Amino acid sequence: MTWAELHRSSEALAIEAEQMMRGGSVSQAVSLYAQAAELEQQALAKLDATKARTRGITSVSAVSLWYKAVDYQKAEQLAYSMLADPSIPAFARVDLRNLVQAIWTESTKTDANANFLPGQVFVSVKGGEVVTGGAPLDLIVEKVQTIQSMFYRTVEFIRDLPLRARGAPPKDIQEFCRPWLFQAAPGSYQFSVAIQEVKQMDLFREDQRPDLVAHQFLEILKATASDDPKALEAVVPKAEYRAAFLKLSRNLAPTGKSFESIELRAAASTTAIAFTPEARKQINQSIKSARPAGVDDAKSIEEEIVGTLRAVDLEKDFLDVVVDGKSVHIVGLGDALDDVIGPMVNKAVKVQILRDAKGTVRLRDIEPSE
Repeated sequence: MTWAELHRSSEALAIEAEQMMRGGSVSQAVSLYAQAAELEQQALAKLDATKARTRGITSVSAVSLWYKAVDYQKAEQLAYSMLADPSIPAFARVDLRNLVQAIWTESTKTDANANFLPGQVFVSVKGGEVVTGGAPLDLIVEKVQTIQSMFYRTVEFIRDLPLRARGAPPKDIQEFCRPWLFQAAPGSYQFSVAIQEVKQMDLFREDQRPDLVAHQFLEILKATASDDPKALEAVVPKAEYRAAFLKLSRNLAPTGKSFESIELRAAASTTAIAFTPEARKQINQSIKSARPAGVDDAKSIEEEIVGTLRAVDLEKDFLDVVVDGKSVHIVGLGDALDDVIGPMVNKAVKVQILRDAKGTVRLRDIEPSE
């Protein structure tokens, strides 16, 4: 068989495997991925060094298929042999190194004395104050907290729970669907997130797939960054959840002051979801477009203030922002979420407010300013 014939056969099996995986037939999907990987590796062997680009693409595909087939030894061996080949182009080398990184993380997970759901998410923070292998601690802690909040809310969304406005996630979700942080190979500042396997399978209904948490998480992130207003609506039908995911995604995205981008991708994927200052502007526009007008808005003056968030009490419905040494008391927090506002305490914030004729200041929107 020719390269084209072997590649087409491999591709057909991989598509069938993906469908099986989405349908919950994991063992059948893994078997099909293994068959697809074997055919793709045979196709790779049909190419000589003059077909550098095609060899690069095919090698990445074969390693990725062995990874999806959970045969990490074959995936790693093939990746190293391709990286040792000087004819493999630079773009393929980057993808192969990313796959090796994913394989290392899978090996590390076996030592954690815990089982994990299929799929992991790699996160890369780049530019600004971030250097290769290092970043300001407060910056990374803040992003990790936001990612954890989004994972928990993704699980709550999958379980069709009412939107949680206050407090921590339900104890069963915290205990049985715990996000884990793993070190990743340096390249800007990188880490990966995996979800510990649910110990009580009745936590989810039969039609709710816990193994799709990472996939759903990435689909939601991709939709929040889209300039298509219908994209997020298609993934997240509930308006209250859309608003929550948009605000959490905005907290992830950079302003361009401390860092330039944050990228998230699935372990076996070569395509990343990138949040940049431009993406943040798009998210802000989506939030503004979805924000309902208040009955008293026409009688109030809208302003923007920049200061430090010093206090917040969602139960008593207020927050205090210090601007140029003076405290501004803001009420009317409405549907504000504690995991959106909480990480901003003692941080610089940009606040949209409405000031009425009596001097009362109400919240319109709040976001990190750095």
